[in-house]
Amino acid sequence: MDITTSLAASRLIAQQRAMDITANNIANANTPGYRTERVQFSDYIDRQARTASVPGVKGISYTQDRATYRESQPGSVTHTGNPFDLALSGDGYFTVATKNGPRLTRDGRFGPMPDGTLADSSGNAVLDVNGKPIQIPPTDTQVTISGDGSVSTENGQIGKIGVVEPADPMKLRAEGATNFISDATTAPVGSPGIVQGAIEESNVQPVLEVTRMMDNERQFQFVTQLVQAEGDRQQSTIDKLLPAGSGG
Repeated sequence: MDITTSLAASRLIAQQRAMDITANNIANANTPGYRTERVQFSDYIDRQARTASVPGVKGISYTQDRATYRESQPGSVTHTGNPFDLALSGDGYFTVATKNGPRLTRDGRFGPMPDGTLADSSGNAVLDVNGKPIQIPPTDTQVTISGDGSVSTENGQIGKIGVVEPADPMKLRAEGATNFISDATTAPVGSPGIVQGAIEESNVQPVLEVTRMMDNERQFQFVTQLVQAEGDRQQSTIDKLLPAGSGG
């Protein structure tokens, strides 16, 4: 087995994954509520059998794409003037009812549906503290949403937006750019700090991501050159070992 090429190939696969993740971050730099993704790499050590009598390293370390995680720092809050746009200044997630079940999100681009249901930009209903959709009466025009999520109109309070926090943030799985599935139980956030008429921007730093992309590309090219050089070395060795004319 060609150990050098195998090691380099594992690095190329991992580097390609890093480039894909960085490119996705750049593509979502303007997506409200998006959290920057990062790839965590580790060594996969292949223990070599029957090497007790051979001096040197008894294991080969391959590069392994261990996991993908998201940076948790919030994005900046931008005021839009739309009374149905909501931003979270603290921890937690809004809950929306999708066709595949409840999902968590920090993308607060909300608005009323024709039937008065408060929904996200994809038409998924925003859920209240009891897991029910919030209905805004069509005759009510002055909608106010307080920091704790209470939704009121000129005729009084009509509901309270639910904001929850998963017991284990590491058990959040991304679904699309801004929605998450929680594999852990969730609990209500006491003081979510909802800001009406605003959205939380992506926490992607475009200049940093472009720099990362350039660095990833340089590393990918370096390993590619290493593979090419190793192939040339092996071919040169074969040409020298084989007698002239024996390749027929």
